[in-house]
Amino acid sequence: MNPLSSGELIHLISDKERHYVIMLKAGDRFHFSGEWLPHDELIGQSEGRWVRLSGGSRLLVVRPTLSEYLMRMPRGAQILYPKDIAAILLKADIFPGARVLEAGTGSGALTLALLRAIGEKGQLFSYEVREDFSARARKNIERYLGETVQLTVRQRDLAEGIEERELDRVVLDLPEPWRVIDAVVGALRPGGILLTFLPTVPQVEKVVAALQGSGHFAFIETTESFERPWQIEGRSVRPQLRMVAHSGFLTVARRVDRMLGRPPGPVQPAADLSNREEIDDGDEAA
Repeated sequence: MNPLSSGELIHLISDKERHYVIMLKAGDRFHFSGEWLPHDELIGQSEGRWVRLSGGSRLLVVRPTLSEYLMRMPRGAQILYPKDIAAILLKADIFPGARVLEAGTGSGALTLALLRAIGEKGQLFSYEVREDFSARARKNIERYLGETVQLTVRQRDLAEGIEERELDRVVLDLPEPWRVIDAVVGALRPGGILLTFLPTVPQVEKVVAALQGSGHFAFIETTESFERPWQIEGRSVRPQLRMVAHSGFLTVARRVDRMLGRPPGPVQPAADLSNREEIDDGDEAA
């Protein structure tokens, strides 16, 4: 593992697991409850070690995980929870080298995760209407990842049109994604995946109706995720009193060519053959 260096973001964690975020800079000091710690004592050292402040307090030095960073970074807009981001990456099948479009950028939480998932050879196009959100997101992204040549941020409404074509994936965190379904059809390649994140059932009903009505989407599925932490301390083993429950619905659909001779609408599910063997056996016995 590379040693800590000047200009690097780290977390100092207390015995009570409180995180203190600092950007290392040669010659600077970290101040904590009347105590202090020179950054120079950290630069060149490895993470995962305890350090003593001037008054004797100790802190653990680590590089923050992406999840830890997301929950503590400055925000302009409400961020997606890590549990939802994790589900988005898998359900939208974000892969290294993918061409991905997201909207809106918000504070950049999902943007950061998408950038890591697509890797150095991928491309991410992020649409955001508000200039202040875009500016905040850029700072958050640069602070954690540094310069990202894979990212293109466009300050515009997706309903005005999508410049990109032959996209592999489209991820929408918008209040009215049904307004842009036609634009997505033209930008997303056949076989590509669209995912929307929406907080309420009426919104989900509208976007699913729009997807079905377009005639260009199949395998439409809506899910939500919950995260329940557990307390395990000796013989005390129980769920914690607080949990991250509903935060939003994920709707996923696969872009397909319109089927000739069939009206636009939901794709009929395949017949359930799970009990076929039992039925056949019953017929033979009869």
